[in-house]
Amino acid sequence: MSDNKYASLALLCFGGSLALSGLFYNLYRKKREEVQKLKEIPKVELNEDLINSIESLQPKQINYVAVEGIVLPDGEMLTSHYVPTCYGVIQKSIVQQNKKVFNKITNTWLVVPKMKNLQETIKTVPFSLAANSDYDTRVSVHVESPLTAMGFSLELVHSRLRFKDYFGHLLNMEKPWWLEEKEEMLKVGSTLTGFGELVLDSNRVLRLRPPMDGNKYMLIISDYWSYLKQQESSVMLCKVLTAVFGMTAALSSLCFLIGSAMRPEVTGLIRMA
Repeated sequence: MSDNKYASLALLCFGGSLALSGLFYNLYRKKREEVQKLKEIPKVELNEDLINSIESLQPKQINYVAVEGIVLPDGEMLTSHYVPTCYGVIQKSIVQQNKKVFNKITNTWLVVPKMKNLQETIKTVPFSLAANSDYDTRVSVHVESPLTAMGFSLELVHSRLRFKDYFGHLLNMEKPWWLEEKEEMLKVGSTLTGFGELVLDSNRVLRLRPPMDGNKYMLIISDYWSYLKQQESSVMLCKVLTAVFGMTAALSSLCFLIGSAMRPEVTGLIRMA
């Protein structure tokens, strides 16, 4: 390998590793701050003591708390279209189409990278978080505006691919490749952790709603401690990757300097020979 190619490779490795180290360091700092803020959010237990303590406040609310509970419908619940024994309070049905288009340059059919949503429907019913897993609804909190929450994802309960008969579309130089049916739900009985504003209304009903002070309204399908542990693991991963790419950049720089120092000696020996 020539000296120029060696130097270019070393500099490329150094620059790329240094850039990745900086990227993961910024992610590490950001995630560490987010986890620290999560730990500072008070977690409340759904019981009569909580209701009594909020009732003594003016106004009757806590600006930002974490609440964990079991998902239960306030009335009728939704039934899965594909899994008869699956019930939920939020249901999202999606039908996506993936196409192939003919490339005249390469004379081949290429799959379009982005799917097109042919149909998407979302159904919701009012629901609450119950205090414990035996479905005791004496103390619960009603969840408001769940679809506006950040980080809220549903559980996939059904997915199926259907390949299409595309011969009738060849004149348009495109053909449907497959249809994908998906159904996602927030199932009854799931453990959900909510971060938001907790309010006690005039009927002594607890309500979790988007905060008015600008904090993030979040609903996570997980218990509180598992979610916190997951976030701490992501912080540690970013820290490790920062160190790995930082060491790679340092080694690349060291190898480049050693190689630069040795090349004159090697050239002199070759000339003497």
